[in-house]
Amino acid sequence: MNKKTQKRLLGIASIIVVAVIWQIVAEYVVGQSFILPSVSDVLGAFVELLESGTFLTDTMVSLEHFGIGLIVALLLGIPIGVLMGWFRVADFLLDPIIEILRPIPPLAWIPFAIIWFGLTSQAAGFVIFAGAFFPILTATYSAFRGIPKVYVEAGKVLGCDTSFEVIRYVALPAAVPSIVSGIRTAMGVGWMCLVAAEMFGVSTYGLGYQLWHNYYLHQMPEVVAYMLILGFLGLFIDRIFRNYVDQRLLRWHAGEVA
Repeated sequence: MNKKTQKRLLGIASIIVVAVIWQIVAEYVVGQSFILPSVSDVLGAFVELLESGTFLTDTMVSLEHFGIGLIVALLLGIPIGVLMGWFRVADFLLDPIIEILRPIPPLAWIPFAIIWFGLTSQAAGFVIFAGAFFPILTATYSAFRGIPKVYVEAGKVLGCDTSFEVIRYVALPAAVPSIVSGIRTAMGVGWMCLVAAEMFGVSTYGLGYQLWHNYYLHQMPEVVAYMLILGFLGLFIDRIFRNYVDQRLLRWHAGEVA
């Protein structure tokens, strides 16, 4: 048995053990579904969600919200991070503004998201953007500030005559691993902001909204079902991103060439 198969089997075994303990505690220790739904209650709620037909719609709406916020964060976070990390003037100009805005919790922007965009997908996307933007910006900035000087000098010797060429052919490839790490962090923060945005009324659809709605109805098995769906969906998105990055952008880490 190779290590990869062993790792998978151990992961499955740990999930089964946790599910068994959860079922026993919920059924025989707590005994109240409202306080702690059992595994069987949650599975039953999940089946009902699939049969209701709203599950797919809420999932697609949440993915739309997440996509809007993350794409805008990428389009702004990486270029601004490059400017601040590579050009001192841009760093001096933008750093005070960034450092004032960065500590503000993303959820604090929810009132303005509702005022500016109403109860729309753009409002939810804005809240996700507020959470995902700064991890991407910070990772890009740190990566470009940490480019070894010898890389830059080697690039100039090999024909990179302008700053754009040095960034394109030297700095950016060297910074990709750190930027990817920042994007993964941003995806996690953005996913948490997605749930909060939908729960607090930025959207009237989505997985987060349904989670909060079922709580108001005291349907706790459905609440846990949506929590698990959010967890597994977030894990699935992260795995897809990691596999794509490892195969396309970081092949050289494993000694592979195109």
